[in-house]
Amino acid sequence: MNAPPRLVLASASPRRRELLAQIGLRPDEVIAADVDETHLKDEKPPELARRLALSKMAAVRQGVGGSFILSADTVVAVGRRILPKPDDEGAARRCLDLLSGRRHHVFTAVAAAAPGAAERLRLVDSVVTFKRLTADEVAWYLDSGEWRGKAGGYAIQGKAGRFVRFLRGSYSNVVGLPLFETANLLEGIGFPVRSHDR
Repeated sequence: MNAPPRLVLASASPRRRELLAQIGLRPDEVIAADVDETHLKDEKPPELARRLALSKMAAVRQGVGGSFILSADTVVAVGRRILPKPDDEGAARRCLDLLSGRRHHVFTAVAAAAPGAAERLRLVDSVVTFKRLTADEVAWYLDSGEWRGKAGGYAIQGKAGRFVRFLRGSYSNVVGLPLFETANLLEGIGFPVRSHDR
């Protein structure tokens, strides 16, 4: 009997693992891809997401021959301005100030590859609008610490959900991985998504 195919997730994000588990997928191995996420001069948000997803895949692919690989990167942007993953309160406050009362885009690029095959990539764009935030709401959210390390300085699945006035597109994309597109991408390269549920 042939061994079941192995799935390697090239991402250390616990949110992505949780989302995959939601549709019955548990990677056989998780490898944090060590890539420089600094955006290039004049690089547009969708281009950055695509480049980083492919870079993460390339960073882990050579060491896991014979496995299916899945990688992703999420970029939050207000217009062409790319928001960081803040690690201090000042940066998080600047993100919230930019998001307050405005529409923004959440781009996630998902890359997948079968053993010995070329990568396939999908880009998903969701549109989110925040209510206009009061000073008290900003202070409350900053105190929560939930923003730390999150693209755009917020987590829609947490306390920031109360700020979202409008969302168009994939909710799971805003969390960090568009599930419909990811499942279709994996099935398209021959990974048995339904039978891998365990």
